[in-house]
Amino acid sequence: MSDQPSSPPAGHKPALRAPGSSQSRFQVDPVAEAAAAAGVAPKTPPGSRSSTGEESKGRFRVVNFLSPSDAAPDAGVNGDTVRSEASLHSSTGGLSHFSDTHSSTYYLRTFGHNTIDASLHSSTGGLSHFSDTHSSTYYLRTFGHNTIDAVPNIDFYRQTEAPLGEKLLRPSLSELHDELDKVCAEHLSPDALSDVLLYPLVPVTTSPGLISCMKPIIRCMLNIWGVMLFIRMSWIVGQAGIALSCAVVLMAIVVTSITGLSTSAIATNGFVRGGGAYYLISRSLGPEFGGSIGLIFAFANAVAVAMYVVGFAETVVELLDSIDALMTDEINDIRIVGTLTAVLLLGISVAGMEWEAKAQIVLMVILVAAICNYFIGSFISLKSKEPQGFFGYNGRSSIPKGTLLAILITGVVYIAVAISNGSCIVRDATGDDNDTMVGSLENCTDAACTLGYDFSICKEGGCKYGLLNDFQVMSLVSGFGPLITAGIFSATLSSALASLVSAPKVFQALCKDKIYPGMHVFAKGYGKNKEPLRAYVLTFIIGLAFILIAELNIIAPIISNFFLASYALINFSVFHASMANSPGWRPSFKYYNKWVSLAGAVLCCVVMFVINWWAALLTNVIVLALYIYVSYKKPDVNWGSSTQALMYNKALTHSLHLTGVEDHIKNFRPQCLVMSGYPNSRPALLYLVHAFTKNVGLMVCGHVRTGFRRPNYKDMMNEQVRYQRWLLKTQIKAFYTPVFADDLRQGAQYLLQTTGLGRLKPNTLVFGFKNNWRDGEMKDVETYINTIHDAFDLQFGVVLLRLKEGLDISHIQGRDSWLKYEILTSQVKLSPADEKLLTASQQFQKKQSKGTIDVWWLFDDGGLTLLIPYLLTNKNKWRDCKIRVFIGGKINRIDHDRRAMAALLSKFRIDFSDITVLGDINIKPKNKKMFEEMIEPYRLKEDDMEQEAAEKLKAEEPWRITDNELDSYCSFIQSNRQIRLNELLKEHSSTANLIVITMPLARKGTVSSALYMTWLDTLTKDLPPILLVRGNHQSVLTFYS
Repeated sequence: MSDQPSSPPAGHKPALRAPGSSQSRFQVDPVAEAAAAAGVAPKTPPGSRSSTGEESKGRFRVVNFLSPSDAAPDAGVNGDTVRSEASLHSSTGGLSHFSDTHSSTYYLRTFGHNTIDASLHSSTGGLSHFSDTHSSTYYLRTFGHNTIDAVPNIDFYRQTEAPLGEKLLRPSLSELHDELDKVCAEHLSPDALSDVLLYPLVPVTTSPGLISCMKPIIRCMLNIWGVMLFIRMSWIVGQAGIALSCAVVLMAIVVTSITGLSTSAIATNGFVRGGGAYYLISRSLGPEFGGSIGLIFAFANAVAVAMYVVGFAETVVELLDSIDALMTDEINDIRIVGTLTAVLLLGISVAGMEWEAKAQIVLMVILVAAICNYFIGSFISLKSKEPQGFFGYNGRSSIPKGTLLAILITGVVYIAVAISNGSCIVRDATGDDNDTMVGSLENCTDAACTLGYDFSICKEGGCKYGLLNDFQVMSLVSGFGPLITAGIFSATLSSALASLVSAPKVFQALCKDKIYPGMHVFAKGYGKNKEPLRAYVLTFIIGLAFILIAELNIIAPIISNFFLASYALINFSVFHASMANSPGWRPSFKYYNKWVSLAGAVLCCVVMFVINWWAALLTNVIVLALYIYVSYKKPDVNWGSSTQALMYNKALTHSLHLTGVEDHIKNFRPQCLVMSGYPNSRPALLYLVHAFTKNVGLMVCGHVRTGFRRPNYKDMMNEQVRYQRWLLKTQIKAFYTPVFADDLRQGAQYLLQTTGLGRLKPNTLVFGFKNNWRDGEMKDVETYINTIHDAFDLQFGVVLLRLKEGLDISHIQGRDSWLKYEILTSQVKLSPADEKLLTASQQFQKKQSKGTIDVWWLFDDGGLTLLIPYLLTNKNKWRDCKIRVFIGGKINRIDHDRRAMAALLSKFRIDFSDITVLGDINIKPKNKKMFEEMIEPYRLKEDDMEQEAAEKLKAEEPWRITDNELDSYCSFIQSNRQIRLNELLKEHSSTANLIVITMPLARKGTVSSALYMTWLDTLTKDLPPILLVRGNHQSVLTFYS
């Protein structure tokens, strides 16, 4: 092929294959490409789209890194030979080259756009030659524009609701791998290959180093230098002393530093959306922990608003008290000021927070000035302050880096303030200048005594000054008191505003995930930023309720425990994710250790109980209750949590361990491969097997799909996901495994040989009885019986279920809605037969009424015939049913056989209500006419034809019953036995809830399929639900311990 392919008219899309032309739509249009590269816009007919026009959306959008205008137009490489990827497997079968004279812009095309991977698997293979006479600018185009195979792009990896960019879909494997005509017909849009998007190079920004840390440093320091530093640190020093106060601060530094490291690890393990600790924990540990801690974290933030506002209100009331301007009393004034402040903060937060970043710098300056003011004032000892207890010193990385640096700085400041408080101020002071020391110091042991003051009267209470009594000590010590007040205002108000903004965001994130019912109303956002106004109101109400308590010492321990619970789970999340060893756990922040994180989690729990044991206990009870609730509700979310990863690790480890353990009789459990077809097609079969395998053994719903000329594996995989979800939704503990095969037998062979993993493999094949076997083709009966033989060959047990109404309800419209207890006959008009079928299909879903399970243990198959009824009676739905055992025996030994069976059942520890020994099984049946009529159409009757014709007919129809086979002694005995057993079953078990009977065996190659099927049909005809069971003759019961 040396002819150059012609290009379509400018502005038109290349046709799939032009009439009379061999050009595929996947070949490059050289003229249009060169024109686009040169910046010449082709003429476009009205209503059509040009290749450089509107940005195409969806699956085939590609991103390039070089504009054609940036390419050198004359940097050509004339005469070079290029072999495109598309030509590696062409349809001609011959090796082909094309002489290449494109422009050099072609070689700068984005990777993946000048190959057509869709053609890599064409029908004949081979290589073609194309003579290429394009201009030299062709090769400077970015590699990758003439293929549907997409280059790596961040937009392919975004989530569906990506906030930072558009979610794009890369071409599927089918679009690249399937046959070309199928791809074009099913997957590709007409515009898919002609849209070429050119994007400029996105600049890569570098980290500005320390400057990038300043924003998180300021945020963290504003929160840490809060109400506790200015109002309660002095009280802590007064209670604990300098050494223990420093120990408390150091412990807080350790907790926050470890949590900061853990938070940095989680936050750098992928993009983090809004929701704070809730988002981190829920996406790491799953919805159970995330949902419980998210609610508590949001509540803690709402209560934190109250703590900061009460701290602010305390300071305001102190100022009012100092000028004798209290409105009522201190407590009520705190409530009034706090309420007004909360209303003001709510208005500010709802109005918008665009000014917050700038305001933070101003607030930070005020805070730093206030702290410096305090330390300067601590060196200035004034005589007027001594009566109030102040004597001065008298001979005594970006975000991770910013967060940790803020913890370090603020921790040092807290320790310095603690030391300064303890060094400068005594615990108790009266404020009276006259309380100076008079006389000897022998009876005075306080620090104030050595400084010339006697504050011993404070032991009786009533003093207003000193570390234990005055919460505004820092104002007293400072060089300029109003600046400390300004610092308190800036710290408390900024922290309160931050909590008032963050709590609604957490509420909104929690409600969006729909973990708790009834909370979705708070997920609604308003405006362009989707502000959660409803959550703002909820946060305000919670905060206001705690503001009305007006006691900072009561509020602080509550939120401290809530926040510590969050910190504990953040640390545990890192430990858990590291232990799970998931490939998805790869945080870019490397300075963490799983054991340090675990120690941090334990330390958080210890500190919770040290602070307040009852608050810690209450917090843990609330977390546990919410965890149990979410675990029970099982929200339909999949976040790829470390819990899932660890569960997989455990399952894999235990499965591998099981392979090294030999099977033991005591641990035998029926692991069933149920040939159910679609799981909701045969509900009676599904629910009965589930009754004795639930929480006991494995259950796999096998589905053999036949009749497909060309198997559609994609549809099969989609259906596998769909029906597995259906099984989970209906709480049936089973797996769904479909296969494509030519017939039932081949599919069953695939399933019998490959289903399972290690020891988790089926050992029992469960079928539905083929009720309509006489109405269909006999080759289907041959396949059905041979499948049973294959199961026995593979050492499987076999179970057949027969309902006289049938099992398959797939022909009934809307069968999904029928898998419930009641029949909704008002929705679909059904025939009487279908109504009976639906009623029968639901009988094992309901609790069984008082009755019996009749076990006809006629032959010893290893005990499976007895084990299945026993497992059934252990379930709640079958608990009211008693086991009756029927065995064969001799007429003259009935009592002996009964006692022997009773002794055996007692040793097996299986309860029974009655044992019946049947001594008349082998007598002649009363009526053989029905059996003879049943087999008549399937007899070969070789005595009535020539031997050659009989042999030919038998070879063509191997299921036919020969006269020799029918007249043989074994067949005669077996036939009479099945007829007689049916008569006895009708006599003794016609009212049983379920009959379990040993399945008769037919020797392979001796008994034809038609005769064996007739035996099974005769045995089970016109009876209650009946299970035919035959184990693999390996013991499944034992009486040894």
